[in-house]
Amino acid sequence: MDAWKIGIVVYLITLIATFLPVAKAIARKVELKPGGEGFQESSHFDEKHKKLLLQHYSRIQGTLGYWKNLAELYKSLHYYLLLWTIPSAVVIPVLTPFIVDSNFSKEAVTILSAITAVLLAFHQGLKVEDNLKAFRHGESEFYDLMRRLLDRPNSLGKTQSEQIDAYFEEVARIRRFVRNAETDNLGTLDDARTELEKRRAEGGGT
Repeated sequence: MDAWKIGIVVYLITLIATFLPVAKAIARKVELKPGGEGFQESSHFDEKHKKLLLQHYSRIQGTLGYWKNLAELYKSLHYYLLLWTIPSAVVIPVLTPFIVDSNFSKEAVTILSAITAVLLAFHQGLKVEDNLKAFRHGESEFYDLMRRLLDRPNSLGKTQSEQIDAYFEEVARIRRFVRNAETDNLGTLDDARTELEKRRAEGGGT
C-alpha cells in the first residue's frame, strides 16, 4: 500500500481515538468538590444564618455543577482541537513539496488540509476558548467568594446579616456575568460554517 495512504489511515484512526476523552467529558457528570469545612462548621455564623447559607447553596449547586461540567467539556475540546490544528498547520507546508501525481500524496494533503480547516472553524465558530474562560472564571469566582465569607466575613460587612446579604449579591453578580458570557459566546453551526468558508478562502487552513 502507498505510504501516503497508510499515513492517512493512521492519522484518521489517531484523530478518532484522541477524541474519546472529549466524548467522555460530554457524557460524564463531574462531582462538586469544594474542599474543606463548609457553612455548617463555620464558627462565624449562628444557626439561623447557617440555615440561610445552606439553603442558598443547595439552590446554586445545580448551577455550579453545570458550570463545572461545561468547563471540563470545553477544556477537553480546546486541547483536542489545538492538538490537531497547530501541528497540522506546520506539517502541511512541509509536505507540499513532496506532492506528485503518481501516488496518493495530493489526496492525503487535501484530506489533512480539509480536516484542519474544519477543526479550526469549529474552534472559532463555537467559541471554545471563550466559553472555557467564562465557565472556569465563574466557578473560580464563586469559590473564592465562598472562602472569603468563611475565612474573612468582616470584609463583606459588620453584622452577619450584612455579610450574608453582600454574599448573596455577589453570587448574583457572578451568575449574571456567566449567563451574559454564555449568551455572548453561544456558538452556532452558522458561525462554524462562516469560519470554514473563511478558511477555505484563505487556502484550506494552509
